[in-house]
Amino acid sequence: MTQQPDPHPTSLLDTVERHGYLFGHPIAHSLSPLLHQTIYDALSLPWSQFPLDSTDMDLFLRLRTDPRFYGASVTMPHKVAILPHLDGLTPEGASVGAVNTLFIREDPETGKRLYMGTNTDVVGIRESFYRNVDDADACFHGRPALVVGGGGAARSAVYALRTWMKASKVYLVNRDRAEVKAVIEECTARGYGQDLVDVETVEQARELEGVGAIVACVPNFAPKTEAEKEARGVLECFLEKGHKGAILEMCYHPSPWTEIADISKKAGWKVILGTEAMIYQGLEQDKYWTGKEVEQLPVKKVMEVIAAKLSEARL
Repeated sequence: MTQQPDPHPTSLLDTVERHGYLFGHPIAHSLSPLLHQTIYDALSLPWSQFPLDSTDMDLFLRLRTDPRFYGASVTMPHKVAILPHLDGLTPEGASVGAVNTLFIREDPETGKRLYMGTNTDVVGIRESFYRNVDDADACFHGRPALVVGGGGAARSAVYALRTWMKASKVYLVNRDRAEVKAVIEECTARGYGQDLVDVETVEQARELEGVGAIVACVPNFAPKTEAEKEARGVLECFLEKGHKGAILEMCYHPSPWTEIADISKKAGWKVILGTEAMIYQGLEQDKYWTGKEVEQLPVKKVMEVIAAKLSEARL
């Protein structure tokens, strides 16, 4: 493979003391660099996260050897592909089998630089609920939960619900049965797949216990195919049941207020916007990079900046 030039000239990197990357493709609409810059500026850290819109893993592996590199946000299509290039994983990274955060540690014996991976998406989902729901016991603890979708975010949601949020079981709703089967098999192989239920039809949903927490991990579009309409009908069936809990709508681009958010609010559910998950996963990343706890980070400022940016995008 022909080695590509560094997309960030040395002069740009020299404007900061330390730098990281947002590595993925496409990333043009990502709010990650803005989120992290807000944190660094508030902490008076001369750091920046630079976008690296690329599918070239070799390029990234070369760039990360810079002694000023502090870590990276890793997004699609690299969340799984990065795994062989890491020296270690946190329990979350190992359990989910996908990494969205690369951070650096030092081998205490050799002093060698270690490239470590974790998954903060799961923390973003967890914190979105606990920081927005007043009484988790009454809302979702000990109740079934529901995950809509079949991709990586759905796997992260299952992990958060089963590991931290005391879901008694997790119902999976999706237009594609093969995707659901893959989620169940992978989660089971990784040790948190017990009590996962594929809910295929509205008739099946009517017979099931109501849920307390819902995580929607699908794009914002009206259902068109019969399979999509059935999946939406299953979701609506659960929304209409007696117990009203909280739903996290992970989709926030181009607008955080989606069709699913609207339907859920009208059905009496507490709606948590996807920007919450994005913000809390980002704050968790900076815990690894800066060594500071979330409480020491400018959470309110980050929320204001992200809200303003999204509002500007809608104008």
